[in-house]
Amino acid sequence: MKMKAILCAGTAFALTAGSALADKWDMALAYSATNYHSEIAAEFAAEVTANSDLEIVTHPGGSLFGGSEIFGAVRKGLAPIGERLISALGNDDAIYEVDSVPFLASGFADAKTLYEVSKPALIETLEEGRLHFLYSCPWPPQGFYSITAAESLDDVSGLKFRAYNATTSKMAEGLGMVPTKIEAAELAQAFATGVAQSMISSGSTGYDRKLWEHVEYYYDVKAWLPRNMVIVNGKAWKRLDDETKAVVEAAAANAEEKCWAKAEELDSWYVEQFKANGMNVGPLNEAMQVEFQNVGEELREAWLERAGDKGQAVLDAYAAANGS
Repeated sequence: MKMKAILCAGTAFALTAGSALADKWDMALAYSATNYHSEIAAEFAAEVTANSDLEIVTHPGGSLFGGSEIFGAVRKGLAPIGERLISALGNDDAIYEVDSVPFLASGFADAKTLYEVSKPALIETLEEGRLHFLYSCPWPPQGFYSITAAESLDDVSGLKFRAYNATTSKMAEGLGMVPTKIEAAELAQAFATGVAQSMISSGSTGYDRKLWEHVEYYYDVKAWLPRNMVIVNGKAWKRLDDETKAVVEAAAANAEEKCWAKAEELDSWYVEQFKANGMNVGPLNEAMQVEFQNVGEELREAWLERAGDKGQAVLDAYAAANGS
């Protein structure tokens, strides 16, 4: 953990604690400044700053806190606001993983429905942890990256698999690969040095890290659409006056709308960039797709067992919303 970052964030938070109106919030972001999540977060921050007495300053690329540190930093008050991949928090509560249940929602329309029906449970869980939810932004559907052609399970057996949450770790194991946890900021180096040889992730991640320099194959599996969320420390939120809260909430709603549209717009564009840069792009063959889906079904059952009644209620609401 970066001591300089902690001191900087702690100072900003102390300023917040000392007044009815916050002067400045440092916003911790895990992804590069050019990633659309970070770009939209910057627009959100600019909108709040322009329309209130609260200044929000974004710190992309893990420059304030690393991706795995952001949730804890916001919860502890070391940073007043930050963005985190929701499914990476599955060890805290299984409900955080609902957007990454394999093949439950494989397209944007279904992912939006799943978000809407699971949002009350998400907010409730965050509030129990003294956190305030602002907005959530999706990644494009998850595809499979591999240094080798994936025509059968034998082809991928033993590959080092970059995992970013419990679901990806367990899927790797179910397919005979070896998971290793790697944050997005270290991804290119991990593939360049052989620490990672395969992964399930969005086109956005592969494009940002120019993975065509290290990976030959991208399979458009559409396994799920994970989401990030922007959260605020509960005490910092309570110290804002109602007028400032309204400005922040309005900017958050704008950011969420833009982010969903941008993710869908970029989905096919990323795939075209992979082709243009020499990657072999296409679907898995039928047999391998079945293997992925079989492992996905096992993981769905395991997730539901951990999520209990709260998880079942979300799945029931999702099925009802889809008319099934």
